[in-house]
Amino acid sequence: MKAVFAKLGSDFFSTIIFVVLYFSTGNVALATAVAVIGAVGQFIHARIKGLRLDVMAYASVALVVVLGGATLLTNDPRFVLAKPSVGHIAVGAIMLRRDWMLRYVPPIVATTIPEYVRVAGYLWAALMIALGGGVIAAALTGDIKVWTAYVMIVALAAKIAAVAAQYLVFRLVIRNRLRAAASISSAMAE
Repeated sequence: MKAVFAKLGSDFFSTIIFVVLYFSTGNVALATAVAVIGAVGQFIHARIKGLRLDVMAYASVALVVVLGGATLLTNDPRFVLAKPSVGHIAVGAIMLRRDWMLRYVPPIVATTIPEYVRVAGYLWAALMIALGGGVIAAALTGDIKVWTAYVMIVALAAKIAAVAAQYLVFRLVIRNRLRAAASISSAMAE
């Protein structure tokens, strides 16, 4: 669990910097500049440490630099606020790949209810794309408080609720399937 929170902290590092600095100073330019420097520094640190970076890491730092630069040039925070939407929509698009989720579930789930896992994968894709649209809508308001509430509370709560719902449904369906298989097996043994 510690590794999960470390990954989330790493993924949201520049966003956290931006939010903390903006709310403590009220200065969009300062918050954006420090967030961009933080993202670039984080990227350089990972490269120096020899960590393997995926395409999303490169895309993320490029987006922070480009959208942060646009925010600094125009003094319009909507550019940098739209950045998380790109990540959500990109991940959602990747999740549209058939059976992507099978490698992330325990073997009993993958073998017992692969059709449910497939549907869950598509539902996750839809959720991520919808959350990306929500980030864009929140960014377009230009209200950083609305955007922060959406990104930090609404989007996170939606993902947690999806994980919980998926767990409960998978558990219930697997339990029912295993009971049915046991009934058939005991009936055949008689």
